[in-house]
Amino acid sequence: MNPTNPDFTIRAYSKKELALIYFPDSMPRTAVNHLMAIIRHNDMLWDELLRIGYRPNTKTFTPRQVRAIIDWLGTP
Repeated sequence: MNPTNPDFTIRAYSKKELALIYFPDSMPRTAVNHLMAIIRHNDMLWDELLRIGYRPNTKTFTPRQVRAIIDWLGTP
């Protein structure tokens, strides 16, 4: 559970699943592209994700990576 959004749970998410939570009105591919563009333009977030094991070719974010994303971008 997340105190700022009780409906959002920190767990592993596919890129598509998390992107659609952030961009619910977008097509899946567009949502992923938007989310990844935001992440890549935030150098500190990108560096943190790489440091905790994210690799660009992976299809999922670990719970730890999801925590980093919401710490930087806010709860969807």
